[in-house]
Amino acid sequence: MTAIDPVALTQALIRRPSVTPADAGAMDVVQQALDSLGFNCRRMKFGEIENLYARHGLQGPNLCFAGHTDVVPVGEASAWSVDPFEARIQDGVLIGRGATDMKSAIAAFIAAAEGALAAGEVRGSLSLLITGDEEGHATHGTKAVVAALLDEGEKIDHCLVGEPTSSAEFGDMIKIGRRGSLSAYITVEGVQGHVAYPHRAANPIPVLIQLLANLQARRLDEGYPEFQPSNLEVTTIDVGNPATNVIPKIAKARLNIRFNPTHSGADLGAWIVVATAKAGEGFGGRLAARIEISGEAFLTEPGPFVAVVAEAVEAVAGRKPELSTTGGTSDARFIRALCPVVELGLVGATMHAVDERTPIVEIRQLTDVYRRLIRRYFEQFS
Repeated sequence: MTAIDPVALTQALIRRPSVTPADAGAMDVVQQALDSLGFNCRRMKFGEIENLYARHGLQGPNLCFAGHTDVVPVGEASAWSVDPFEARIQDGVLIGRGATDMKSAIAAFIAAAEGALAAGEVRGSLSLLITGDEEGHATHGTKAVVAALLDEGEKIDHCLVGEPTSSAEFGDMIKIGRRGSLSAYITVEGVQGHVAYPHRAANPIPVLIQLLANLQARRLDEGYPEFQPSNLEVTTIDVGNPATNVIPKIAKARLNIRFNPTHSGADLGAWIVVATAKAGEGFGGRLAARIEISGEAFLTEPGPFVAVVAEAVEAVAGRKPELSTTGGTSDARFIRALCPVVELGLVGATMHAVDERTPIVEIRQLTDVYRRLIRRYFEQFS
């Protein structure tokens, strides 16, 4: 059996332009590699999204790796120094969309799994949960697969997510939790009229501005162990009024809250709905708030699993990683319903950027980390 080269496999994945929701054959590349290692591969398609759950072994413990083959758009292709999907290596650096987020991590784990299986180090099961919908709406990807696996009674003991968690140097950070995310869409509907006759109109703009000011005036919390304070940010205010002498009928705003475990999404949503209703008292129009919760805050408490991950990083990279809960959301927010989850991957400085790139030496380092992690995991938990 020919050894899998994680750099070559990463290049093969990058050359599949799998911009969400397109798959472009990326999942086939993953499955072909796993088929060659004897994994039982199941394609789990929901809507137009390709997903894959693959497992090697029938016994526990089951260590799962989760990742995504979809990538964000390249933006202005002419701004790139190379074709974004050529996967060119220049001066020891691999350039391409998905190089850090996160096709390299998928390739590194598959190569590590090959080595661990060949050496007889897997005393249980290895599995991979790969989605094509992490960068999109995330409704037909990991969220749907997790629900299906729960219904089937599939047992996963621990999960490693390959998101690019390193901050400045490879291995300087792993994620042991994430803040929750809530978006609110607020609409204030008044009565259109002439600015010279305001008594005949109901201006929605001052009502919306005051409501947003009231929401922002609340200090949500002082932080939570392992987490920074929650924050509310207004992301847009839209009126769409081209005239200078017209009081508009509708004003809209959108805000987002990133919250720690002090709160639940439901409680924060209820607070916004109540505040919106109160802002409408005495106003001659209507107010509405629509709430979307994309994930709850969670924390994987430091313990044996976190220690195994951190030790593997330190042994290979030579630095003790920071245990962090910073950053945006990831599919870990869905996987936590199955098992404890930790995130570990490459340096994320260029993810989603023009000329997304990673040194090939770090792809090989990540492979070594994953290989050591697999061995130490089964030593610890088998």
